[in-house]
Amino acid sequence: MSRKTHRESKKTSTLTWFQLRTFLLFSFFSLFFLFYPGNSYYLHFFSYHRDLFASESTEQTIYEVGKIPYIINTTIKPEISAQGAYIVDLSSATPVFEKNIENKFLPASVTKVITALTAFDAFQLEDVLEVKRVINIGQTADLIIGEKMTFENLLYAVLIHSGNDAAYVIADNYPGGYDVFIDAMNKKTLNLQMKNSHFENPAGLDSFKQYSTPFDLSLAGRALLQNKTLSKIVSTKSITVSDVDFRYFHPLYNINRLLGEIPGVGGLKTGKTEEAGENLITFYKHNGFEYLIVLMKSEDRFTDTENIVGWINSNIGYTQP
Repeated sequence: MSRKTHRESKKTSTLTWFQLRTFLLFSFFSLFFLFYPGNSYYLHFFSYHRDLFASESTEQTIYEVGKIPYIINTTIKPEISAQGAYIVDLSSATPVFEKNIENKFLPASVTKVITALTAFDAFQLEDVLEVKRVINIGQTADLIIGEKMTFENLLYAVLIHSGNDAAYVIADNYPGGYDVFIDAMNKKTLNLQMKNSHFENPAGLDSFKQYSTPFDLSLAGRALLQNKTLSKIVSTKSITVSDVDFRYFHPLYNINRLLGEIPGVGGLKTGKTEEAGENLITFYKHNGFEYLIVLMKSEDRFTDTENIVGWINSNIGYTQP
């Protein structure tokens, strides 16, 4: 073989190896980006939880993915006391902050998000429900036995005033009765793919058989926001509702003190008991972007949320994928 032929053969072999190596590296990094399981803020949007937030159903609207948020300075994190937290951009299903998102906590009154979603499948807003028993535990709307109220007014009492008595009125009037309603609540969680949640009562009263996670509650919060009626209710600061005969009137005030105080906060649901600590699901809009903020077992849910809002405003940028 001539020297020229040998050099050409060696060059061809070297080129083939270079091409192979390039192909292998390309394949490795492609798979890495698609299935990366870690916590890098920059890589989450390739795969993390996107399937759950973008899952299609007849009840849910699919968010269109546009610009995707990223953390400007990853060394800066929001200062919070909550033991569990999850912050997600709704349009792209991109999480921007996580803390113990799969840990099970007592949900307290954020349970009422599932109560409302479950009941909405069975009742019309104008349906009339009767108060069959009075629940005097925790926050109540001061309903009276025998009083008859529309389902819509009871939803206001449940979602903005967090009335435990109103939650039980809905469950007691559910087709099949209270126990059937509790079963329906748990079927609803499965439908929403809330795989680490279980409910024993409609109000959120403490029970160690009743639990949820920050991630699961983000799925519940998203489902509520996709319901225009419920979304409007949770953004209401205060309202007075009556029974159908206009004999009893009930002033209702939103427990979420951030509503109307922080621009962009559109409600969602509070929860608090001695065992559960302070829970809060917040819907927040900033510069055309929408976020769900879930806090569980906080020492001060409102201060935590204020800190998170400030962190989002100052430390989140957006990029077009």
